[in-house]
Amino acid sequence: MNETATRVYAEIDLDAVRANVRALRERAPRSVLMAVVKADGYGHGALACAKAAQEAGAAWIGTATPEEALALRAAGVEGRMMCWLWTPGGPWREAVEADIDVSVSGMWALDAAREAARAAGRTARVQLKADTGLGRNGCQPADWAELVGAAVAAQAEGTVKVTGLWSHFACADEPGHPSIQLQLGAFRDMLAYAEKEGVEPEVRHIANSPATLTLPESHFDLVRCGLAVYGVSPAPELGTSAQLGLRPAMALRASLALVKTVPAGHGVSYGHHYLTETQTTLALVPAGYADGIPRHASGRGPVLVGGKVRHVAGRVAMDQFVVDLGGDHAEAGDEAVIFGDAERGEPTAEDWAAAADTIAYEIVTRIGGRVPRVYLGA
Repeated sequence: MNETATRVYAEIDLDAVRANVRALRERAPRSVLMAVVKADGYGHGALACAKAAQEAGAAWIGTATPEEALALRAAGVEGRMMCWLWTPGGPWREAVEADIDVSVSGMWALDAAREAARAAGRTARVQLKADTGLGRNGCQPADWAELVGAAVAAQAEGTVKVTGLWSHFACADEPGHPSIQLQLGAFRDMLAYAEKEGVEPEVRHIANSPATLTLPESHFDLVRCGLAVYGVSPAPELGTSAQLGLRPAMALRASLALVKTVPAGHGVSYGHHYLTETQTTLALVPAGYADGIPRHASGRGPVLVGGKVRHVAGRVAMDQFVVDLGGDHAEAGDEAVIFGDAERGEPTAEDWAAAADTIAYEIVTRIGGRVPRVYLGA
């Protein structure tokens, strides 16, 4: 929801989301695209971004949890939708009734989908997930025959329809990693087995954002794009957002809360890990780790103030941090851009990831609920 924001706010450019979806579709012209909007659209707002992605041609919407998918349905998002992170006792029946594709990685989940279908009085749409080497969710090759056989039997009885076969890469963000081709080979083998046993999926998919950008042989019928939809590079090794033809959709902006002159040797923030070398000007940015600013970027996080990139001085606190302006003039109310688009000379989410020894996924996703989202292009 748009609202007047003065302290800190995340500006979300929905035209950038649309442009990124179109650019990603061009990278995989023979495949349909799933826009993944889990974790509240990677911090950008799931509902607004799902609608923008569909407007740009995304044929599927993907979420992690069923609750995320059901919330989108309740808000009026139609079309094909899939969710994949299930636990026993989850809202299986509600998902079946809402015509949401549910992912199945083991026998217990297939049984839950069948039971939900009987309770709902309709066929459950299920996608079988293969563990081709990530070692996380998904069915191991040794158990694949049992799961496929049970799914084919359930399909014959009319409780389920196997709509998809899918898997997930472990290292697609590391070009040339030997696991990539091993996983592709395993996926092809598991696809061939399932199809030999009578499965006729609507979609087969393994490609995430990095694979969509770099591995055309992995595109199959559908590509699942998450971070790239929001214009953030999935990995430094793949290139910057601009090099990948993407536009960052989020800019995190704040208004300076205080500017003051302090003498040389003045401690800044908790623990006095930063001491001023000379008399200087300090500016207070009213955002902290409660808003999603990573404390691990203390002393390193870049911020654009007054046309120059500065860095966090001292520790990031819960609600605020300080930048040393080096004597430059500024006033309370002036803008600080915490991250945005490098093409505008702003620090990026990738820059903050490097400063915090993490990945850009975490930087945008962790922006907290008390930070208003202001939408452009809605």
